[in-house]
Amino acid sequence: MDRTAPRFSTFGCRLNAYETEAMTDLAARAGLENAHVVNTCAVTSEAVRKARQEIRRIRRETPGARIVVTGCAAQTEPETFAAMDEVDHVIGNTEKMAPSTWTALTEGTERIQVDDIMSVTETAGHLIDGFGTRARAYVQVQNGCDHRCTFCIIPYGRGNSRSVPAGVVVDQIKRLVDRGYHEVVLTGVDLTSWGADLPSAPRLGDLVRRILRLVPDLARLRISSIDSIEADPALMEAIATEPRLMPHLHLSLQHGDDLILKRMKRRHLRDDAIRFCEEARALRPEMTFGADIIAGFPTETEAAFENALSLVEACDLTWLHVFPYSPRPGTPAARMPQVNGAAIKARAARLREAGSAAARRHLEAQVGRSHRILMEAPRMGRTEQFAEVALGTDQPTGTIVTASVTGLQGPRLTA
Repeated sequence: MDRTAPRFSTFGCRLNAYETEAMTDLAARAGLENAHVVNTCAVTSEAVRKARQEIRRIRRETPGARIVVTGCAAQTEPETFAAMDEVDHVIGNTEKMAPSTWTALTEGTERIQVDDIMSVTETAGHLIDGFGTRARAYVQVQNGCDHRCTFCIIPYGRGNSRSVPAGVVVDQIKRLVDRGYHEVVLTGVDLTSWGADLPSAPRLGDLVRRILRLVPDLARLRISSIDSIEADPALMEAIATEPRLMPHLHLSLQHGDDLILKRMKRRHLRDDAIRFCEEARALRPEMTFGADIIAGFPTETEAAFENALSLVEACDLTWLHVFPYSPRPGTPAARMPQVNGAAIKARAARLREAGSAAARRHLEAQVGRSHRILMEAPRMGRTEQFAEVALGTDQPTGTIVTASVTGLQGPRLTA
């Protein structure tokens, strides 16, 4: 291992990847050597299992490296990782973003540094000017969550909701645009809660409109996963009137059955989700939707599952993220009557089939149409609706090109 460059393994969401970027800089500034940092995810038991597997692999392959474990799983179950002989240090989600933590690691420090995440009132979105590919940058504007969905452990890993001030966000995006980025994605744990803890309690729509007004050279602005029930009037107005706001929203729907939604402690019902999609598409006809759907939530009957399955058509969803339910210790759902594992697997497969069919219908409808494509590689880019496109000739990475769609090649368009 290069003693001057600690290695990182990252699991989970875009926010974790964003924070790995910040930790890479913090560790380098502190002069940390001969270390491997594992940034964990706690969203499922499988995510924790994979992190433990990675830690054992690292120890086998680099026996002399110090192994530092951080992230959501380290925050929610530090004892799990502290009990592993392979682990040298366990660091909480707040501590991992503090420069002093990395300085202390170079000098020798206590093995476990995990404080009460619920006491944190600020987020560290100011630490880096986004991260991403050469084409697209991600900017953290929010962290944590004030809601307590019965299946979710994440609030206990991330803490309560806190927002990055709008001025800080705008300044970051200006710098990214000056560096040549044409597309920026706003990220957070519960993005539609942005602003509730700031003076005057602005909403996400206010932030979106402010960015587009004050950064006129930004070509494309995207929003990552949102809770549709919290979409504010200013955001809906931006959807209708701002062509630089991309016509693609990923929705945290989770299910399509009212009783299951109530048992999940979600804040919307089936009709709310359908109504939002209809309203957004009426404002922006080319709008596409992705969605998170959980298969096999406790007490889910076949009839309840059919309500989840039919939501794909009712909301005209295009891109589906399907999660087979797995119980997380410490959550209320883990104590509810569980669905048979084989049934969960079969239902998840049916949801994925429905998602694949919906995506194909969308892609087929694009043939013959002209699209503005952000190039992520010399011959691969994405449309404004986030469809992947393969081009026949090389284009400069990071540029936006206009091309006519000629056909399909598996799950992507050709142009």
